[in-house]
Amino acid sequence: MAVAETRRRLGRFGVWVAPFSLLETSVAVQRRQFARIEHLGYGSLWSGETPPGAPVGGREVFTQHGLMLAATERIVVGTGIANISTRTAGAMHTGAATLAEAYPGRFVLGLGGQSGDRPLTRLREYLDAMDQAARALARLPAPAYPRVLAALGPRAHGLASERADGVHPFLQPVAHTAAARAAVGPDRLVIPHQAVVLETDAAAARARLRAIFALGVGASDSPYTVHYRRLGYSEADLAGQRSDRLVDDVLAWGDEAAVAARLIAHLDAGADHVLVHPFAVDLPAAVDQLERLAPLLREAA
Repeated sequence: MAVAETRRRLGRFGVWVAPFSLLETSVAVQRRQFARIEHLGYGSLWSGETPPGAPVGGREVFTQHGLMLAATERIVVGTGIANISTRTAGAMHTGAATLAEAYPGRFVLGLGGQSGDRPLTRLREYLDAMDQAARALARLPAPAYPRVLAALGPRAHGLASERADGVHPFLQPVAHTAAARAAVGPDRLVIPHQAVVLETDAAAARARLRAIFALGVGASDSPYTVHYRRLGYSEADLAGQRSDRLVDDVLAWGDEAAVAARLIAHLDAGADHVLVHPFAVDLPAAVDQLERLAPLLREAA
């Protein structure tokens, strides 16, 4: 699918739901909440997949996103991300192609999760294997589905420009959105994730993101920490529980107007589509926050 058509289908704002929130929510309740998200006017619905051995798990990503598609009528559904360490490249392609065939124009494959030595080489080789699988399975109907990468740094942006339809960065400040747009140019998608908490107490709001950092995302050797250094954050910002400055740049908190302003700032920085991730214990609680934001986001869009 052409990038321009994907932009049109996505609109300006979508939703990202944490895998553990979906794990804590029954399928029956999920169906109702997915329809509610669509009714609120959001253009897309995404969730991720944790790597094997992660402290917090979730449901299998293609099964989960098939549920999202089946429960809705028009909304675009994206994996953010499907983890390349979890399945072979052939299984990744056939899973994506099957959903794209069943729901034309409504599925985006987000890829990431590479680790170890030379992670970008591994991701490039994985993309090669996916393309080889697509050629080998020529009898399988294979509608084009957009492919975006969980790219953070310049080399990853270069790979996305070369081999994908865009980037889907996670837990990054607005400054990263501007850098991503400059790196990939106007012909690729930039779809940032934005964590939000509708909470006006600064300490309570910041504690929510610091709990996520404590799970390992903010470890000194994690790709996120490496990239925060690249963006100019100091060792003081990255030490301990992370500085208020870093937390406030990564997390949108406050009342509805304050959170909406941060989401709009990503658009001003060059994002095509911004994914709203409400921190919540389960899916209904997340959608309650989305409902409070929806009028301001509809107006902005």
